[in-house]
Amino acid sequence: MSRSGKDPNERLRTAKKRTASSSRWLTRQINDPYVKQARAEGWRSRAAFKLIELDEKFSLLRNAKRVVDLGIAPGGWAQVVRKKAPSAKVVGIDLLPTEPIEGVTIFEMDFMADEAPAALQGALDGPPDLVVCDMAANTVGHKQTDHLRTMGLVETAVDFAITSLAPGGAFIAKVFAGGTDAELLTILKKNFTTVKHAKPPSSRKDSSEWYVIAQGFKGRAE
Repeated sequence: MSRSGKDPNERLRTAKKRTASSSRWLTRQINDPYVKQARAEGWRSRAAFKLIELDEKFSLLRNAKRVVDLGIAPGGWAQVVRKKAPSAKVVGIDLLPTEPIEGVTIFEMDFMADEAPAALQGALDGPPDLVVCDMAANTVGHKQTDHLRTMGLVETAVDFAITSLAPGGAFIAKVFAGGTDAELLTILKKNFTTVKHAKPPSSRKDSSEWYVIAQGFKGRAE
């Protein structure tokens, strides 16, 4: 029951203008324990728990000094970075507006734009040791097309990582069912000491998302 004494599910049934898919999404949000916990703890999104869980497993933030957050909105991952690595310099980018976060430089622009990599690198006082990417392309409802669009973003993120990371650095990116494409996986294995896939507990079981975690960047050949 809500504070008003009304059943939220009753409101969903009576919201005639709401589509069936949006009603399902809202019902899921209302009943999601991670959504409730995120609100209680002050995280901007439930996605914060995904980075927390990945960090617990892979120790990604232990020695982080400079972090780039690709697809920062609404800011949950950047909040986690700030809490777990408070002295780290953090810069993020997203097409969507993102409310300011103390200690984080935010660019509201397209990561695919030619000037984006230079803007991100220019906001740091050295090469990043961690690049995180929770971006996903806007879906069109066709699974294969949606996968290809998101993998296009991941490919660009990988290219940014291997041209900007400090030696020993790490890269995380959201991928989908089937994991990272073979060609992209080959590139990651060539440039990083270890490459693994993981699905954090907070990732919904019915979601096809996975994360690729590449650690131990070998550095660029001179």
